[in-house]
Amino acid sequence: MDTLQEWIAGEITLSDSPGSTMKKWRELFGISQVELAKYLKISTSTISDYEGNRRASPGVGIIKRFIAALITIDAQKGGEVARNLEKFSRPKEDASFFYLHDFSAPISGVDFARLIEAKIVANPNYLDTIKLFGYTLLDSLRVILEISPSDYPRLFGRTSERAFIFDQVSTGRSPMVVVRVAPIKPKIVVIQNLETVDKLAIKIAQIEHIPLLTTKLTADELKLRLNNI
Repeated sequence: MDTLQEWIAGEITLSDSPGSTMKKWRELFGISQVELAKYLKISTSTISDYEGNRRASPGVGIIKRFIAALITIDAQKGGEVARNLEKFSRPKEDASFFYLHDFSAPISGVDFARLIEAKIVANPNYLDTIKLFGYTLLDSLRVILEISPSDYPRLFGRTSERAFIFDQVSTGRSPMVVVRVAPIKPKIVVIQNLETVDKLAIKIAQIEHIPLLTTKLTADELKLRLNNI
């Protein structure tokens, strides 16, 4: 658990917007402001002020208490979030067939789709229930041919609350088959530069309740838009 706590602390400390990063982690753990305030014995307005960057940047003591609260409250609920986060080891930076980016603040599925000018192929009704904390851009062919099952969690970084964006796709079937058999699922799947998506790919998306989108934006255009979040 020390590794997870160090990761959260480092991200908050190094962030240009510490309060927004604290909010991101609170929401990632599924903890309300009320729950957090009760544990820390402070008012919800104080938490709101920190998350809205209306207070001075939190010091080391506040960050330690904040992280301890997340871990403890999650443990009281069964510890599922912390366990899932611990599954995902930090991926190697030299991985050439996928690119990871974590957002400084979560974005809704609807806003994400709008930002990448997406066409919604399957499950549009799920978009407004999703919060994304990052995305992974993947070379579809290399992921399918080269990645081993044990390496699959590396594609998620620290959280499964992310979108998978597949490049080098001919029909869309193979990426969705990978998603279907994988033990961990992305929240949204995006396919680049594909006019017609394979019917089986759409069927798998419907079975898995995963919104399936397409976009005509290039990888560089996607990074330019999404890396500012």
